[in-house]
Amino acid sequence: MGHAVPTLGESEYRFACLVWAREPISSGELVKLAARELGWKKSTSYTVLKNLIAKGVLENRDSQVTALIKQQQIQQAESSAVVDRTFEGSLPRFVAAFLGERRLTAQEAAQLQEMIRQYQEEHKDDESV
Repeated sequence: MGHAVPTLGESEYRFACLVWAREPISSGELVKLAARELGWKKSTSYTVLKNLIAKGVLENRDSQVTALIKQQQIQQAESSAVVDRTFEGSLPRFVAAFLGERRLTAQEAAQLQEMIRQYQEEHKDDESV
């Protein structure tokens, strides 16, 4: 990625989710939606919108709001930050802690194995895998 993906606070993330699900969306419709879905006042919505524009996540052009950074990019950055901060960058330790007492279904285990297989296939020429 060219530049670092910004981290979002909980309220910023919830607001951005409204945009990701419906973009492009007019700023007026977005404010109404935030009032309905999040219980926010107009001023709160415009403040959070302004913050997300300043962070480079959203763009408001001619009162049409679109995302410059996609939800998956934010989720990947957040996940990496948690693994780095809490588990010293160890993905196996993160997965073990996440699973804890939880039991994986056969379908979940198969999905994870398929994800790993696909990742290895896509990166087979990389030195690090």
